Parts: sequence; C-alpha cells; structure tokens
Amino acid sequence: MKEPACKKCGKPLEKEEAEYCADCSRGKHLFTRGRAAFVYDSRMRGSIGRFKYRNRREYADFYAEELANLCGEAVLSWRPDALIPVPLHRSRQRKRGFNQAELVAKRLGRRLNIPVTEKTLFRIKKTSPQKELSDTQRRANLKNAFQVRENDVRLKRVVLIDDIYTTGSTVDAAASVLLEHGVENVYFLAICIGTGF
Repeated sequence: MKEPACKKCGKPLEKEEAEYCADCSRGKHLFTRGRAAFVYDSRMRGSIGRFKYRNRREYADFYAEELANLCGEAVLSWRPDALIPVPLHRSRQRKRGFNQAELVAKRLGRRLNIPVTEKTLFRIKKTSPQKELSDTQRRANLKNAFQVRENDVRLKRVVLIDDIYTTGSTVDAAASVLLEHGVENVYFLAICIGTGF
C-alpha cells in the first residue's frame, strides 16, 4: 500500500497533508491500528470473489506472501501474541467449506513466526453480508455477533485477519469483545481495503 495512508486504518489518502481518512476522522474505532496489502478495486474484487466463492484456496498463499512483504514489518512492530482470523458463522463456513481469513492467517503466521489462534473468537450470530448494508446497518448487523470462547484470555496484543476492510464495523465488533476479555491492543490486517477519500 502506497503513502499517503491513514495513520489509523491504512486507507489510501488523496491529500498528502491529511493524516486520517474521512471515516477515522469522524468516528472512534476500537482497534489500535490496521493495514492492508491491496486497495479493493475491480481487479481485487474479482480475485477475492474467486477465492471465497469459487474455492480458489490456493490464493491464500499469494495473499499471505503479499501481506508479509508489504505489511510484515508493521505487524512485527506491533509485537502481537497471536493472529486471530475473523470467524465465519458455522453455517456459512459449512456452506463454503473453509474460512478464507483462517487460511491466510495460518500461512502468514508461519511466514512471520506468530502463533495463530482460531479458537479464541467465534461468531454466534448469522449476519447479512456487509457489502449490502449502509454504515449504520453494518454496525447493527454485527451487534453481539462475536463471542470469546475462553473466559480467561491471556493474549494482550492481537492482530485480527480479514479479507476486506471497508468501514471497520467487523473489526470494531470483534475488537469490542476481545477488549472486554482482557486484550489490551487489537490491530487488524486485511488483504484489501476500501479507499479513504
């Protein structure tokens, strides 16, 4: 991802003098910082679509490699205890056959030598696809969507791994639950990110 980028979420910025994207300037996010490898443009929309809906699991290798090359230094500077893939609801995972975030997280974890935990966070609410909703609807859709499996979370710094970051609703909903259970800093890493103009 090229500079200038939002200092909070990493979205590309149009104006070099700006420090934050419009979204991060307007509202307070629960995550500490975030980064992504690619801008979510038509090319990446097609790529992510094939990965998720056409069972192109081999794409996870490429995405993890690019995340490590483009964002690895930032991730290591955050000193995370673990990478946590954003979970799918069990019915969606059963239908798809895999969790795309988990595939990428496992490969990235091996590459950066960071443990991956897919047993800490789980999705208890079957939510509507976020792409079809407005900002307000996205937040409502994700309210109480996540739960922590273990009551005694010993992780202090974690990086959530997801495929696409647009408004931050998903990351904030997951971060909220993790922070309630003793995590001190929640970061995120996404394959793609929307624009921050």
